[in-house]
Amino acid sequence: MQQVRPKKALGQHFLTDLDVARRIAATLDDFQGLPVVEVGPGMGVLTQFLLEKHPGLTVVEIDTESVAWLNGNMPSLKGRILEQDFLNLDLGELFHGEKMCVIGNYPYNISSQIFFHVLEWKDLVACCSGMLQKEVAERLAAKPGTKARGILSVLLQAWYDVEYLFTVNENVFNPPPKVKSGVVRLVRNSVTELGCDPAAFKNVVKTTFGQRRKTIRNSIRAILPPGVQMPDTPLTAMRPEQLSVDQFIELTNKIFPATR
Repeated sequence: MQQVRPKKALGQHFLTDLDVARRIAATLDDFQGLPVVEVGPGMGVLTQFLLEKHPGLTVVEIDTESVAWLNGNMPSLKGRILEQDFLNLDLGELFHGEKMCVIGNYPYNISSQIFFHVLEWKDLVACCSGMLQKEVAERLAAKPGTKARGILSVLLQAWYDVEYLFTVNENVFNPPPKVKSGVVRLVRNSVTELGCDPAAFKNVVKTTFGQRRKTIRNSIRAILPPGVQMPDTPLTAMRPEQLSVDQFIELTNKIFPATR
């Protein structure tokens, strides 16, 4: 069967380096026994290595041409190829409420959305790893005080230990992207309760990073509840990228004291 044509509209850049694929698959070695779902398998370069250690692998692929290729070339996946959009997938139904791992060579154009979707299912996704645009990968793992730190950095790191693993050059893809790629791994931490209202926390994080050049004192004015004064804390003199997750939780409780 002929090769699948990479489609720009789907953000497809097919990995061609088997060693890189093997290294990405190995990011789940500490999670043997958990169900695994691969996002966007394409022509199965990563899939083949995942099947060696996770024979019950399920794959999610929106591209009809890729689905046909997988059906014709990877018979061991029969019955476990979901032809749909991962962003609309109910992960609670996928493995009947079991904890799982998510992995993939993620489409660049929706990689951030994929991680937001994983965050919605944080109590089921024990590990999420894979490859995405280097700039985005660095953002996910960015520590307080770094320019790369952003909304996803804080929201993910509240629930996951995030690690940037290695960089991948452009020349191991078809077609080659214009940017380098990075491989990350997210492992669910032990947090079960943030210590503040989760919706308020998300609101504070998004509001402050929405005006990241301003100090927090200036960016949060618009979301102060009626009757709540500007918090008297050194945190308001800082910019959002400087704050740790714990400091965002502290700030949230000062802004929304009634939601503690």
